Amino acid sequence: MKASRPWSFAVITIIYLIAAALGVWTFLALDETAVLLRLFVADFVATVFVWLWGVIFRNSSVYDPYWSVAPPLMLTGYSVYCGAFSLPVLLMLVAVWYWAIRLTGNWAYTFPNLNKQDWRYDMYKERFPRLWHIVNFTGINLMPTIVVFLAMIPGFLLIGMSAASPLQANIWTWLGFFVCISAATLQLISDTQAHRFRKEHRGEVCTVGLWNRSRHPNYLGEILMWWGIYLLYLTIGIADHSLGVVLLPAIGALANTCLFVFISIPMMEKRQLANKPGYAEYRRKVRMLF
Repeated sequence: MKASRPWSFAVITIIYLIAAALGVWTFLALDETAVLLRLFVADFVATVFVWLWGVIFRNSSVYDPYWSVAPPLMLTGYSVYCGAFSLPVLLMLVAVWYWAIRLTGNWAYTFPNLNKQDWRYDMYKERFPRLWHIVNFTGINLMPTIVVFLAMIPGFLLIGMSAASPLQANIWTWLGFFVCISAATLQLISDTQAHRFRKEHRGEVCTVGLWNRSRHPNYLGEILMWWGIYLLYLTIGIADHSLGVVLLPAIGALANTCLFVFISIPMMEKRQLANKPGYAEYRRKVRMLF
């Protein structure tokens, strides 16, 4: 049954619906706890549930769509909980849903079935057989959840502040919205170009379109997306708050940038250099991101 694509989609959908319900229940049960901690614990519980099913199916890729599914649900749910629907909040939600639908759609397009696991996870399992379950839980499931949660904090804070006193859109609002929409569109175009190229040129280095200007335009879009959320957060006003309030929420976007620049991209490039003879020359000619 794991070889069936429709069955695999149905199973993952059910897993994520239950995970979302567990997250909501956890958030509501922690009524006396600080709100960011409540949100994180809810996120953690949902992650553990998804991880457990990955263990049951012996496929850590069960977690893969979590990256794009959790943010729109959590940010929208928190906005409804707070009753915060100012223009800056609505623009942020539109941007996050646009990004999430696009990224989840790309995952669905490339997802064959539950028999297929991401090559990176197979590599970790081969390298660290005795530590596999620890690596699986902490590195593959928990670390991305923490990074994305940190990146969502500016959004949570924007919602909370808007609930306390409705915010008006300003230059930061529109700049952040523009960056988010541009970032998700960059990902859409680059992934579409890559899919089309690979169908016609299997095993070759993709150098068409955006890939002729950046070796990782899709990753660049992911990095910019969360900096856009941070810029939206600055709607609160730089001059009206302390330096810590203004700068500390940028930690999430910075952590996300470091994840791609120092982990995801080097790992991908090492694989490309090993499997594609023309990649070394491509790497010399085209910059990593910009």
